[in-house]
Amino acid sequence: MGLTNNDIMKKLRVAHKLRDEDIVKICSLVDFKVSKSELGAIFRNPAHPKYMECGDQFLRNFLNGLVIHLRGPMPEKKKSSN
Repeated sequence: MGLTNNDIMKKLRVAHKLRDEDIVKICSLVDFKVSKSELGAIFRNPAHPKYMECGDQFLRNFLNGLVIHLRGPMPEKKKSSN
């Protein structure tokens, strides 16, 4: 059985020592709004009634935001004058 998106989020959270506020800020870097209560639902035990599955879109936006958070914004490409 492979890792779920929730497992990946949990592992990234621990590896980068992120708090809920940090994850909200990271998601806002790519204009993706997420609340602390949504994060709490994602990090819950799957047996909990308020557990929420982490979707692909959520994980993708978080990863894109994490890249910007760690590397900084992508520099603009210079236009070539031919």
